[in-house]
Amino acid sequence: MSETSPRDPMAEAFEAQRDRLRAVAYRMLGSHADAEDAVQEAWLRLSRQDTATIHNLAGWLTTVVGRISLDVLRSRQSHPEASYDAQLPEFVVTVDDGPAPEDDVALADSVGLALLVVLESLGPSERLAFVLHDLFAVPFEEIGRILGKSADATKMLASRARRKVRATDRPAVVGREQREVVQAFLTAARSGDFDGLLRVLDPEVRLTVDTPHGEIVVLGATKVAAGAQWSAGAAVRGQAVLVNGLPGIVAWRADGSPLSVVAFTVVEGRIAGIAIVTDPARLASMGLPDPE
Repeated sequence: MSETSPRDPMAEAFEAQRDRLRAVAYRMLGSHADAEDAVQEAWLRLSRQDTATIHNLAGWLTTVVGRISLDVLRSRQSHPEASYDAQLPEFVVTVDDGPAPEDDVALADSVGLALLVVLESLGPSERLAFVLHDLFAVPFEEIGRILGKSADATKMLASRARRKVRATDRPAVVGREQREVVQAFLTAARSGDFDGLLRVLDPEVRLTVDTPHGEIVVLGATKVAAGAQWSAGAAVRGQAVLVNGLPGIVAWRADGSPLSVVAFTVVEGRIAGIAIVTDPARLASMGLPDPE
């Protein structure tokens, strides 16, 4: 933020809201850098506003940050190939020996990878409605004004998002259904079965790849399926693992060096998110199991 005088009442009022606004923006955007930019933009807009017209500063700022975040999310949908500073959390990789024990479920919940990936897989309007209402208790009427929708339509968006998020909180985080869906995806990828890939991918699936040069995001089942077909032959060996308690796979090259670690988020029988790490530095720090 630009320099502000500590004696400026509006600046002091804004600073009192800064942490909350940053939290809203981060959960909307999944990026610390983008969240800071959104908060900075909110300050600039406030500095140009006739403050006499603002009767509820916290509500006004939340609305502004919500609109800025919505614009950023929609821009990402238009340019999904762009990298941005939204680092995936650290991956904890363990061998998958069958149905997930309770400690793996607790690990998945504590690390929060499943929630992160599902939030990233939500459409911009769904994500705004869920984050603002369920995480920050903003009334549906106010959220509807940001989206240009009625309160009832906004409730439906939040409800749809909530179902996707809650699907990651079921006890069987890595149950038989999740494994079968992931196996169907891998089989279709290896055989180049494009239709088979589309059957197991959520139409709005989000693929995030952590490369040595930054993160790349691909949105939508068609693009993700096309990429899965193209890359299916890159790995020589693969092994089923748990990644932060989620179903995943480690792939190795012919020389035994790790190629990638992949984590899948399965929601309502389809893959809603795929998180991949290919950065050799991160792979080397994971303590991966030896190739079978």
